[in-house]
Amino acid sequence: MDTHDKTASASIHARLKHPVIDADGHWIEFEPTLLDYLKQVGGPTMVERFRQEDYLAGLRSWSRMTPEERRARRPTQPAWWGFPAKNSLDRATAMLPHLLYERMGDIGLDFAVAYPTLALFFAAIKDPEVQGAAYRAYNLMAADLFRGLGDRLIPAACIPLHSPAEALAELDVAVNQLGLKAMMMTSLIRRPIAAAQKEGTTNRYATWIDALGLESEYDYDPVWAKCVELKVVPTFHTAAQGVGTRMSYSNFVYNHIGHFAAAGEAVCKSLFMNGVTRRFPTLKFAFLEGGVGWACMLYSDLIGHWKKRNLQALDNTNPVNLNLDTLTECFQRYGAESLTAHLDQLESLHHLLGDVEAVDDFARCGITRPADIRDLFVPNFYFGCEADDPVNAWAFRAKGNPFHVKLHAIMGSDIGHFDVADMTEVLAEAHELVEDDLMAEDDFRDFVFGNPVRLWAGANPDFFKGTVIEKQATDYLRQENTQPQSMAAGA
Repeated sequence: MDTHDKTASASIHARLKHPVIDADGHWIEFEPTLLDYLKQVGGPTMVERFRQEDYLAGLRSWSRMTPEERRARRPTQPAWWGFPAKNSLDRATAMLPHLLYERMGDIGLDFAVAYPTLALFFAAIKDPEVQGAAYRAYNLMAADLFRGLGDRLIPAACIPLHSPAEALAELDVAVNQLGLKAMMMTSLIRRPIAAAQKEGTTNRYATWIDALGLESEYDYDPVWAKCVELKVVPTFHTAAQGVGTRMSYSNFVYNHIGHFAAAGEAVCKSLFMNGVTRRFPTLKFAFLEGGVGWACMLYSDLIGHWKKRNLQALDNTNPVNLNLDTLTECFQRYGAESLTAHLDQLESLHHLLGDVEAVDDFARCGITRPADIRDLFVPNFYFGCEADDPVNAWAFRAKGNPFHVKLHAIMGSDIGHFDVADMTEVLAEAHELVEDDLMAEDDFRDFVFGNPVRLWAGANPDFFKGTVIEKQATDYLRQENTQPQSMAAGA
């Protein structure tokens, strides 16, 4: 398409001395085409089963209820009117990979990873066979529709993680058969509570959320090992609407604010506390669209909690160490009669919270000092941030983070969805942090280029081979590898 006037983002891009990588753009699958691929995978019967499953049933059933029924049943209000409409060119761009490829200059992008939209809902499909077929159909379709665009635009494959076996099977197809390089994995998997099932309770309230690490239903280490072997990065793009307090039946905004952050924190914390980064020190993970504020808080909180809850520190709160003589003396001197009347029961405070053994909550990740948390958190985790989020600057304020580190924030445009009214304004919005003196130019470079290169090329040195930014990515990594590494610089 002809462009007469340079967009704001294109103008900013022209002034930059580095490429721009979109770590989380979105395309919108055209469902009739998806069904064609599903038919190839499972035949006409599978298409009918898929339609009966209705992965968008939550929205459709909610829309048919009266306000009174919603109040009585309290279904979570799902997303609605979530795609560009008035800006029809952007809607077409989100649906047509070749058009997106053609417009990337106007958008201010050199390279982008496109994540799905409809396939984000596949995790809600209850029939395991239908769900597996849907993921396979999506990956086949994405590989076909993005073929020939890989120098600037690639799709992320969708990998189900309801069990390690299905994840391993789809990873093999996605990487070895379809040649896909970016992986989006499901997480926060609803599983039935076994005791509730025995009692005959099977509704949505009798479930628990599996965050793939701590106390998971399965050992996912074989999946992480396969990711290392295949040189791919697990990225998560999980919704937390309908979980916890995000269950309003009438207000989507209430449910939507912070839900990606909540999901990212749950999975990141679960992986860390289960020692995954200890066992797989080279493996990197990315959590998309939730920003980085939650990660800064999680990183600080992990260190703060270890200082108070390591085995040695727990000695300060061990009821056995309560000196009853000191307590009795204080009660006698300062206690009201209603308190001193029960001096003979002070001994019960030794057993107030139950007689339990001290537990090292950090044992799985082997933390022996605060710096261990830094070393097992900062290099391994990356955080997708939308361009217009001012909190992005926090990741680069080293002095405000323990050990003066910078966290790995990466820009994700979220083009294709409701929060991007104009694709050509995304890079301009991201650069406002520099213009407002909230982020240095070097930090902006890492935000839109350096950190995404570390994420994907750190796992696969050939990730950017054959792309328009191959030389710049190679030069960046070479420069990083020849400089002394410093955690204070966010290395």
